[in-house]
Amino acid sequence: MAEAPLVLREDRLDYTPLARSVTLARRRAARLVTDWGLPVLAGDAALVVSELMTNALLHGSLRDRLVRVRITLTGSVLRIEVSDPRGERLPCLRAAEGADQFGRGLLLVETLTDRWGSEPRSIGKTVYAEWDLAGRSDLFAGTGEWQEWR
Repeated sequence: MAEAPLVLREDRLDYTPLARSVTLARRRAARLVTDWGLPVLAGDAALVVSELMTNALLHGSLRDRLVRVRITLTGSVLRIEVSDPRGERLPCLRAAEGADQFGRGLLLVETLTDRWGSEPRSIGKTVYAEWDLAGRSDLFAGTGEWQEWR
C-alpha cells in the first residue's frame, strides 16, 4: 500500500449552512492558497470552494449540522475538500441548458482542476477537487517557496 504524502500545509474550518458562508470560505481559500505560495491558483481555488460549498448547502446540508472545508497542500497536490452530512446525495455532472440558472458548478470544477470526486464518511460525504503540482514550477513563480518544498 502506498504511503500517504506528507501534508505541508493544512487548513480546516467548519461553516454554518448559510449563504454567507460561501463568501467567507471563498475568500479564505484565495488568501490561504496565495499565502502558501500558489497565487496563480488562488482564483481557481476560490471558485472551486464556492461551487463545492454551494452544492453542499443546496444538496447536502442540514440545519443543525456544519459544513467543513479542508484545504491541504503536499509537495505534489493542492486539495480542497467540502464535507456535508448528507451521504445519500452524491454529486453528479448535469447537462445545463442555455437559460438554466443551475447545473454548471461541477462542470466548472472539472474544467479547473485535474480531478474531483466524492468519498463517503461515517456520516455524510466529502467532495474533493485536486490540482497536480509536480513539474508545475509556473504555479510557484516569484514565490521562491517551490525550492523549499521540493
